[in-house]
Amino acid sequence: MAMAALRREARSVAPSISLSPNLMSATRSSIISQELAPDGVRPISTQVVKNRMKSVKNIQKITKPMKMVATSKLQAIQLKAENSRGLWQPFTALLGDTPSVDVKKNVIITISSDTGLCGGINSTSVKISKALHKLNSGPDKEAKYVILGETAKAQLLRDSKRDIQISITELQKKPLNYTQVSVLADDILKTVEYDALRMVFNKFHSVVSFMPTIATVLSPEIVEREAEAGGKLGDLDSYEIEGGETKAEVLQNLAEFQFSCVFFNAVLENACSEQGARMSAMDNSSRHVGEMLDHLTLTYNRNRQASITTELIEIISGASALEG
Repeated sequence: MAMAALRREARSVAPSISLSPNLMSATRSSIISQELAPDGVRPISTQVVKNRMKSVKNIQKITKPMKMVATSKLQAIQLKAENSRGLWQPFTALLGDTPSVDVKKNVIITISSDTGLCGGINSTSVKISKALHKLNSGPDKEAKYVILGETAKAQLLRDSKRDIQISITELQKKPLNYTQVSVLADDILKTVEYDALRMVFNKFHSVVSFMPTIATVLSPEIVEREAEAGGKLGDLDSYEIEGGETKAEVLQNLAEFQFSCVFFNAVLENACSEQGARMSAMDNSSRHVGEMLDHLTLTYNRNRQASITTELIEIISGASALEG
């Protein structure tokens, strides 16, 4: 009994001495195969993968609600945008839309969103606005900016701060209506001096399709000049004026009303494009986050299975060593 007790004590103190070389090599190779990935790179630990999965799930909790909110806002604005198209089309038929007209004083109205995460619609509007500014600037010409939205303001302030006359933000904080936009249009007309107002916005076609658009509204003087020149506005004299107003007064009223209608439609079209682009961007983000989560889950399960296998091998190796 004393010899048996002494033998058990020796095994408990130094079990590794009794391991055979074959068992040692098998254990070592299994540990190395766990530590090295197939391409020879050390894999991520299980805890790191778990933390990344938690971060990705948090991102998914943001993208999915944002998509739902964008969908709801788009449905509310889309009908208004479609109905507003009937306001400016008669003016275009009467006064025309001539972006190629050559004038001295140009005011570029860049319409953008206050927040991001809506694709590249704001960058596109800013690029077109910069191109228009460069095209209509020169020794005998001047071009100024009127900016709607925080994103365009942040981009244009970098290199065109001196040319910005008006900057308006948080326009969509409340539901858009014609009264709100017409008051804003009246303030713009009272502040700026212009021969042509060039509005840059994104025209809404569908959730995944929008078209960068430039709408031009001419001043009454330029409208009369173009009409006398016999251009596209030459049919204006065929209409009779009633009520005792002069032609200049009628043109002034028409130009102001045209600007408010076109401006209202441009704001709504851009708002629809913004929500559609945000809806599409959040849908793509949610899908990519789901794919990333599936990949991380697979990696986590593999690492967990590898750690369990290693522990089982160690237990079996130790048991085999104890048996002799």
